[in-house]
This record gives sequence, structure tokens and C-alpha cells, in this order.
Amino acid sequence: MSQQPHHWIDFRRDSDMQIEAIRAHFTGHAYDPHWHDSYLIGVTEQGIQQFHSRRERHRSRPGTVFLLEPGDLHDGDAIDAQGFTYRMLYLQPALIAQHMAAIFADLPAGYELNFAATLSDDRPLAQATFNAWQHLAGDAPLMVKEAALQQIFSHLTRHQFWRKQQRQYLQEHRLAEQTHEFLQAHYGENIGLGEIASLLEADRFRLTRAFQQRFGLAPHAWLIHKRLNEARRLLAAGQTPVAVAAEVGFADQSHLGRWFRRVYQLTPADYRQRCTNLPDRPIRSR
Repeated sequence: MSQQPHHWIDFRRDSDMQIEAIRAHFTGHAYDPHWHDSYLIGVTEQGIQQFHSRRERHRSRPGTVFLLEPGDLHDGDAIDAQGFTYRMLYLQPALIAQHMAAIFADLPAGYELNFAATLSDDRPLAQATFNAWQHLAGDAPLMVKEAALQQIFSHLTRHQFWRKQQRQYLQEHRLAEQTHEFLQAHYGENIGLGEIASLLEADRFRLTRAFQQRFGLAPHAWLIHKRLNEARRLLAAGQTPVAVAAEVGFADQSHLGRWFRRVYQLTPADYRQRCTNLPDRPIRSR
């Protein structure tokens, strides 16, 4: 008789640093393909963590650091019944830029941080990530958390390369980028693919093909994940799931809830409560 997949999630959000810290264990299938608008720095504690990203399959073992950039599509699976355990930090691009600018004072404007590889056996970086998670999740004094984070950035200097934010693209690549920009600007609206194709004067099948080749997802699937990323931001700020669903473009709260649970293994109400300590519904006065 087969066992049901087992998982648990310990999620924290540090209000001082605006950093999300997660420690989780999964057996079986963990996550469908999805992306985040933040940098992800994590370390595998136990088991083998298998995932696909940047068109490759990766297997992260105990002590291995995994590094993902904003927009990197990735999934997650356990390869055996033991499952895997990992801890991870979600760092906003603005925070990364602030710390890296202090380290690389002569960095030209218009460049962004990219990781040279998805996996690394850098033990000092793994230990720094582990320590930072402990301090952030344990609500350590602000100066201790800042010092722990600085250790991560110091070790990251061995893994970065710099790339210009604005580049010239071939025609198909440019079409994908224009579609991406439109979805970024109108994610909360009831957008039709035909409308986008008409505005860009392109065939919708060509548009879909170019977008999927560039971003790894069809436009409608990418749009769902964009809405989910925006929903996380609003929920973390204290907005209710019903208000968030309407603002980011989901049909209703249950539609948001189904997708949120599918991608993050948490309900919107649970995520909001862990970020803010606010109840899902206001407490009525007697």
C-alpha cells in the first residue's frame, strides 16, 4: 500500500529586513513550475532535492547551495521516499542592489546581479545561509540579523556575474519582451491574447511561441504566477484574501486560494497570518 506524500512548512517573515524565510520538508511532488520576483538563496539539509530550472535538471544534496534569480522558472520533487528538507531566503532585488552597491562601489549603472551557476558546494556560503535563516526566523536583534545577512553577501561575491539590464534582441525575442511588458502593466485586468497580439501587430500563435521560448511558460500561465507574486506582496502588507483576489485579477477568493495552495502549499489566509499576525477576519466588538 503506497504512502501518502508528507510535507511540512515553517514559514517566517522578518518585518525589520522584509525577508521571507522558509524551512520545509517534502516527499513526492513538491511544487509545480513557478517563479518568484525575488532572489532565492537556499541550502538543502537532508535528502536529494530535484528541480528543473534554466532548461536543466538539478539535484541538490545536503550542504549544497541553490541560487535562483527573479523570474527563474523552477519546480521541485523528491527522488525517493525519504524526501528532502531545505531552508531558503527570499531577498528582494532592491535589498540585493543596496548591499552589492556597497561591496562593488565602482559597478556601472544599469547592471543587475546574476548567478554564475544554479548549484554550488560553497560550504561557507551554505553555513552563512543556515545562520542567517536561524537569526531571521528566531527574531534576533536587528544588528545580529544585519551582520548575518552581510556574511551572505560577502560570500556571494564568488558566484555573481554582471549583466546589463537592457539589451538588444532579435525580432522574436523583442516580441516576447513586449508581451512581457504588457502583462506586467496589465496583470490585474481581464486580458485576452488576441488583444495583445493585435496591439503588437503579431500573430497570436507566433506570440505565444516566442513568449514560451523566452520565459518557459505560455502567456496565460505566466500571468497566473505574476498575479500570485503580487498577491503575496499584498497579503504580506495585511490586505485580506478577498480584497487581494479582486485587485490582482483572480475571479474570486476561491480561485486565488486554489492557485495559491497549489504553488506555495499554503492558503492565502495562512500566508497573511504568518506575515502579519492578523486574523483572516476582523474581530467583531460586542
